[in-house]
Amino acid sequence: MTAATLTCLACGQGNRVPSDRNRSAARCGTCGETLFPDRPIDVDPATLQKAIRRDTVPLLVDFWAPWCGPCRAMAPEFAKAAAALQGDVRLVKVDTQRFPEAAQTHGVRGIPMMARFEGGKETSRQTGALPSAAIIGLARGHSPAR
Repeated sequence: MTAATLTCLACGQGNRVPSDRNRSAARCGTCGETLFPDRPIDVDPATLQKAIRRDTVPLLVDFWAPWCGPCRAMAPEFAKAAAALQGDVRLVKVDTQRFPEAAQTHGVRGIPMMARFEGGKETSRQTGALPSAAIIGLARGHSPAR
């Protein structure tokens, strides 16, 4: 039996979720938070790096800023995608105004910018606001269709 390895987005601890278990109900063994939230979670750069490095489940990151109109307009679409993907892909947000070092580390040149990570590597990226259907496609590893 294989298990998914996940970083808790609340406390940063590593967790293993057996493949025969309902992923949507999985909780952190340390803090009790859900490991597959049905909404995007704001993370700091340290938690993001742990999740990129350790997780065996795809991670889609929205690099955004509060002053960015397209970022704010896309937020509800990103939330819809997170709900639709619960248990398959985790969606997180990184505020580039609060954490400019995260934007620099990941080569963010324009926002909103989404990057998909799997197996410790970036597998795709897309700049610009997208509707939820295109975000879901990107999260699943497909080229986004606008």
